[in-house]
Parts: sequence; structure tokens; C-alpha cells
Amino acid sequence: MSGFMTFAKESMKNLFSKPATINYPAEPINFPEGSRGHITIEVDKCISCGMCVRVCPPGALAIDKIKGTWTINRFDCIACSYCVIKCPVKCLAIEPGYTEPDFKKASETFTKSPEVLAREAAKREEMAKKAAEAKAAALAKAAAAKATAEKAPKAADSQEADKQ
Repeated sequence: MSGFMTFAKESMKNLFSKPATINYPAEPINFPEGSRGHITIEVDKCISCGMCVRVCPPGALAIDKIKGTWTINRFDCIACSYCVIKCPVKCLAIEPGYTEPDFKKASETFTKSPEVLAREAAKREEMAKKAAEAKAAALAKAAAAKATAEKAPKAADSQEADKQ
């Protein structure tokens, strides 16, 4: 009987006191300073340099420069924030909170807008054209240097012949 009375006393106390837990769905959670959270990206700001992919310890990130996609496998990500620290354009950030739970292991892919993809493609074409022009100029310069080098020994031979 004493066990029941202890339980009844505790029950009555809990009925009229404030809850020990927070009212989560009704009130947002205030995450403490320094909590890890999850990685977010401003994909249109990303320059697809791949620095985040190279520094990610578990290999949870992938980039496709041509398609303009940035992919994160949330199950593999350990939220260490190395990618955020190393990003040269600061398009990555750690947002407090957690992502929605899911029933299957899947990755999340972010794609750049068509306007940004078109600009990047035009820039790549322009850079390829400049590289081709620079290569052609270097080949022409090398050919001119070779032609000059071939003429120099002939001129030296003709000068020796003149002396004799």
C-alpha cells in the first residue's frame, strides 16, 4: 500500500506543476551556442572549386561542375564544419537545428539556377578560347625562335667563309 501512496503523491504533484520538458511543436527550440546543426548552401554563390569536397573527412559531399550541382549525404555528414571554414566564397554555413528525419538513406542535391549555369558555361568557353589563343601564340613564338636559331649558324658559317 505504501508504494501506491508514493505514486499517488507524485502524480498529484505532477498534475499541478509546470512540465519538465519544453513544449516543442508549439514553441521553437533555442539551440545553445556552439551546437552543430546542419550544413546549408547558397548554391548560386558556389564557384564549384571542390575545396569542401577535398576537406570533408567522411566524404559526404560531391560537386558536378558541368551540371552545376552540389550534393550532400546527410547520413554521412558529421557536421564538423571543415567545409564551411575552407569555402573560399563562404557559400556554406552551419544552421542551428536539425534536418527532417527520413525513412531512407538519401542524399540531397542542390542545383544552380539556369542563369548562373549559362554564365559559367560562357565563362568556361571564353577561358578555353583565351587558352587556345595563348597556346597558338606560344607555338608561333617557339617557331620564330627556332627559325632564328637555324639562321644564326648559317650566318656564322658565311662570316667564316668571308674571312678565308
